[in-house]
Amino acid sequence: MSLIHPTAIVDPAAELDPSVTVGPFTVIGPHVRIGADTVVGPHCVIEGRTTIGRGNRFYQFSSIGAMPQDMSHKGELTELVIGDRNTVREFCTFNTGTHKEEGVTRIGSDNWIMAYVHIAHDCRVADHTVFANGATLAGHVHIGDWAFVGGLSGIHQFVHIGAHAMVGFQSRVAQDVPPFMTAEGNPIELRSLNLTGLKRRDFGPERINAIKQMHRSIYRKGLGLDEAKAEIEALRATAHEAAGDIDTMLAFLAASTRGIVR
Repeated sequence: MSLIHPTAIVDPAAELDPSVTVGPFTVIGPHVRIGADTVVGPHCVIEGRTTIGRGNRFYQFSSIGAMPQDMSHKGELTELVIGDRNTVREFCTFNTGTHKEEGVTRIGSDNWIMAYVHIAHDCRVADHTVFANGATLAGHVHIGDWAFVGGLSGIHQFVHIGAHAMVGFQSRVAQDVPPFMTAEGNPIELRSLNLTGLKRRDFGPERINAIKQMHRSIYRKGLGLDEAKAEIEALRATAHEAAGDIDTMLAFLAASTRGIVR
């Protein structure tokens, strides 16, 4: 029995694994590829050069792979690439990339994306993230692994949100949020470490203590950023279990172009 509802319109050139389920009145374009066990609900549109991996679930009324909302875009061939096991709730909009970067919008795997979330052109969303209802990403935003973006928050173009960071409800985010931190507000301000999230992910005492020291170096000692980075680098001598966390923080600070939230 076909898993494609008879009212759905799937272009003959689209590449769908035989196990893909497509709901009523959904439209799928010719350059779309969808992996095994993905479920696309009713009244969705998936278009453009969009590649979707395995085991994803798209609820009703989403627009996936439409051309970027960028006035300089002239119809160049760009892409949207989505990984595996993502949950995408109602009324979400994900756009393809532009030639201002590599031409690809990328969304990783195991993400939980709630209703009315917008992910704009050239964004890079990693794995295991959570986007609450109405979170909006402008173009070129990067979101790290395990990050959480609160509902009705707006992320300015080119902003980076670090791994394990949390952005609170209704925040206006115009600067980068470093890994492991919690920030919120309009305009956004740093609040604390994301200790609850770290403990839920089984960070041990040595790792958490090293992250606390990184927080103090950046935010509590009155140091310049270069001095703070030197202190963080020096943690390697004693915080051996936190070597990966130190790498994550230093790489994030080195890549920041908009400055970090204060």
